[in-house]
Amino acid sequence: MSRGESQTLGESTSACDGTLGGGGALSKRAAVFWHPCRLAMIEETRTQKPHAAGLDAARAGPNPPQAAPAAAPAGGATSQPRLTALAHGGGCGCKVAPALLAQILRTSTPQIVPSELLVGIETADDAAVYRLNDEQALVATTDFFTPIVDDPFDFGRIAATNAISDVYAMGATPVLALAIVGMPVSVLSVETIRTILEGGAAVCQAAGIPIAGGHTIDSVEPIYGLVAIGLAHPERVARNSGARPGDRLVLGKPLGVGVYSAALKKDALDAQGYACLIDTTTRLNTPGPELAALKGVHALSDVTGFGLAGHALEFARGSGCRLRIDWRRVPLLPGAKELAGRGFVTGASNRNWASYGAQVQLPEGFSEVDRALLTDPQTSGGLLVSCAPDAVPMVLEVFGRHGFGAAAACGSVLAAADAPLLQVTA
Repeated sequence: MSRGESQTLGESTSACDGTLGGGGALSKRAAVFWHPCRLAMIEETRTQKPHAAGLDAARAGPNPPQAAPAAAPAGGATSQPRLTALAHGGGCGCKVAPALLAQILRTSTPQIVPSELLVGIETADDAAVYRLNDEQALVATTDFFTPIVDDPFDFGRIAATNAISDVYAMGATPVLALAIVGMPVSVLSVETIRTILEGGAAVCQAAGIPIAGGHTIDSVEPIYGLVAIGLAHPERVARNSGARPGDRLVLGKPLGVGVYSAALKKDALDAQGYACLIDTTTRLNTPGPELAALKGVHALSDVTGFGLAGHALEFARGSGCRLRIDWRRVPLLPGAKELAGRGFVTGASNRNWASYGAQVQLPEGFSEVDRALLTDPQTSGGLLVSCAPDAVPMVLEVFGRHGFGAAAACGSVLAAADAPLLQVTA
């Protein structure tokens, strides 16, 4: 994203809390047109806004949950179901559970580890980093998932934002992307598929990068995402393994995306809630490179499908320390706690707790609702920063300047001990 675009996006407001904006209108955008065997990029100049159900409509409220398709599905059917009805899970909530993933990787074939590979899979970091020379390191990641919302343009935007966030979380600047597309072509119309890709292209345009290619398959469930590539200075790569005892933790976005998505799937999320959902999940984590350059910042990651607790545990394991979260200071999306109390909790939240709950110490009387939010899977979640105490004001200033007014200091880093890796205080 260019400096000018970043400033425009950062200053936008929303119905959520006045701090999380969805971005301004784009008069020129890259439209991605779907083809069964390839992706073709066509850049076209338009005077109208990108999509009626897109950037501006997200502020006005949700679109009808099942809009009539603009064209018949590619396979010849005359109607199509809601996008979320085609997937067994949605967004980062469809990630493989942490415990199962650990089992899979434990038996993986040993890999070549060249000296130029600065970051690999050793600490479950957000992206791989490969040193090109003394001034440049290549940052590479991939992320894709099934629909978390029914509007195809919003689905594309959310998936693209989520994928690019891993580049920002490493302190890198994105330079290009490749599209990953799997669609049930006998169920969804060509127009719907095209609109999903247009949503992703709009976000890449806002980030200042091209979608330079990609791959498509005919799949049972809709899948969309990106391979995202960035560049960083080798000495300024941000990792999830540098947290130090005495550090403070700062979270950039409020929690509750999984709860919101569960309510949406049951038609229980109102217009303002939907606007908040779109605003937070399409907010690019642009503070990443600037945060990584701050002297007092020691570790950086983003909170996604494993929830705040899961990604805090990755900090602790990678850094050889323990973490404490002050739950009273953790920002939550408006109404998220009330929705969770009404039972709108994802299955992924429970799977997360089953995977790592033994490593978490909860305070006495900590409610099931709070625990569900602690493990709530975040799609396109916020950055988690570990920094020296005197760097907290600078970290919050950077977040605020980029439009993340809900960012909050909400924990600390402790020395290693014979105790659970994560302690939560009420």
